[in-house]
Amino acid sequence: MQVEFVAVGAEPTNGTALAVFAFEGGTLSAPAAALDSALGGALSRAVAAGRFKGSKGQSLELLAPQGVEASRVLLIGLGPEADLNGAAVESGAASAYAAAKLSGATELLIRHPQCPTNPAARAAKAAFGARLASYRFDRYRTTEKADKKPSITTVKVAVEDAAAAQAAYAPLAALGDAIVFSRDLVSEPANILYPAEYARRAKELESLGLKVEVLGEDDMAKLGMGSLLGVGQGSRRESQLVVMQWLGAADPASQPIAFVGKGVTFDTGGISIKPADGMEDMKWDMGGSAAVIGLMHALAGRKAKVNAIGVLGLVENMPDGNAQRPGDIVTSMSGQTIEVINTDAEGRLVLADALWYTQDRFKPQFMVDLATLTGAIIIALGKDYAGLYANDDALADKLLAASKAENELLWRMPLPAAYEKQIESLAADMKNVGGRPGGSITAALFLQKYVAGLPWAHLDIAGVAWRQPSSDPTIPEGAAGFGVRLLNRLVADNYEG
Repeated sequence: MQVEFVAVGAEPTNGTALAVFAFEGGTLSAPAAALDSALGGALSRAVAAGRFKGSKGQSLELLAPQGVEASRVLLIGLGPEADLNGAAVESGAASAYAAAKLSGATELLIRHPQCPTNPAARAAKAAFGARLASYRFDRYRTTEKADKKPSITTVKVAVEDAAAAQAAYAPLAALGDAIVFSRDLVSEPANILYPAEYARRAKELESLGLKVEVLGEDDMAKLGMGSLLGVGQGSRRESQLVVMQWLGAADPASQPIAFVGKGVTFDTGGISIKPADGMEDMKWDMGGSAAVIGLMHALAGRKAKVNAIGVLGLVENMPDGNAQRPGDIVTSMSGQTIEVINTDAEGRLVLADALWYTQDRFKPQFMVDLATLTGAIIIALGKDYAGLYANDDALADKLLAASKAENELLWRMPLPAAYEKQIESLAADMKNVGGRPGGSITAALFLQKYVAGLPWAHLDIAGVAWRQPSSDPTIPEGAAGFGVRLLNRLVADNYEG
């Protein structure tokens, strides 16, 4: 889909869906009021005759209206006028795209409420919202009928200074590319995206200026990564550790920041096999790693002035005759031993070695890991919030601020030392599960043992990596790309020199 910025007075054509906006209570925005006048009050009459109240995401459609060259006019609700900001316009533009995408119109022209202080930034947010809403994973659809496919090929955003808006949009375009890349990875089936193929796609990002290394099983064995390697030993697909570096700071040798992602490209549960119902969803058990690679894509794409490390632990958890067994004891890179009680609690085993490797090699300022780690976090927080665990209040506060700014919601959870008793083992230094009570908490406490006092945060994103249904118009049903926006904002607001 093409995005363009055009003059405020740009006129629609017969193939255009023209979007304007209203506020809670049905009050028309200035562009909508001007259009209403051109239409002889048709918008006002339609609002009065129906149930359109201007609520966030609500839409009203006029077909082939007289008084304007457009195939249809869309009136989109933005919610309370007092809450109008860039995020509201982003969401409104996404709703406009959703309302127009199957209409048959080939162009969407967005006339949003202009911002008196920074119109270019607001126009850029409108374009960004439409871009995110247009995401569709359709590469394997071969018989889909034409009327089921989106017809919109171009989105135009009206703004006073198109050049300034284009400049403001450039970093958002880079972020959008990264989110799409992340969503594509999460959407791919496991027969296509297995660890080696994932690593190959990461390697291709060297074209953006990233440095990418791939460690195979022999490399990891030499490093003593028995915890990670144990997870993948039942698969014919070789496990991989991908190490990505973006050195954008003025001093390329300055201390980096680091992000670590769980990349289980398919999770059967291993010998502790999952039920068949819903197991197909486990193709997205690599959502944490997709967030990390998406972040690295975004940082490179917008040439961020920071040194950042991204580490992806990539495995496939399968139940063959060589698979890890419940009761096995493995030795992690840290030297700590782990009794594997449940082979379906595999993500923490992958992250244990990936975290230790990251801090041991790079000595970063902090580490943030992301993982679709536990079903327990979904029971605790539902499907709108990810769980945040942290050993450092300052890092946690920065993540929460970034979460709020980007509407990728986090809720801080406790890390009570008393719960560590649940993962004590009679045979090893620890066991990999602590029972049902506080399951997400004990998983985080397990990971904390591989951090060695470094500032660290763990994001359990099991409930938010995949949205079905989705209540956010910028996230079509399916892969959310959760974490890319959040982490990009964290870096931009706090760590770029």
